[in-house]
Amino acid sequence: MTVSWTQNAKRQLRAAHDYVAQNSPRYAQVLADRITRKTELLAQFPRLGAEVPEYEDEAIRELLEHPYRIIYRVRGAQVEILSVVHGARQLPPNVPGGG
Repeated sequence: MTVSWTQNAKRQLRAAHDYVAQNSPRYAQVLADRITRKTELLAQFPRLGAEVPEYEDEAIRELLEHPYRIIYRVRGAQVEILSVVHGARQLPPNVPGGG
């Protein structure tokens, strides 16, 4: 399996890093590294995460890396990271990165 990130997900990870870095540059890097390492597991275990209940689609799954939800899609031999969303935020009504 290959794991790729959408531009949207990269932007969201960068925004989370930058927000946390305002108070703690060190913790911001630790957080970004934890999220990135967690997604690397998907190359071997693409169904590691749970289905995202909001989308009712078994291909759309999520990993949790507190306090973030890492939303991804499994399609064939590809895992696509769609979004990195703070757990307190509501997900958009449509799957990030398109249907």
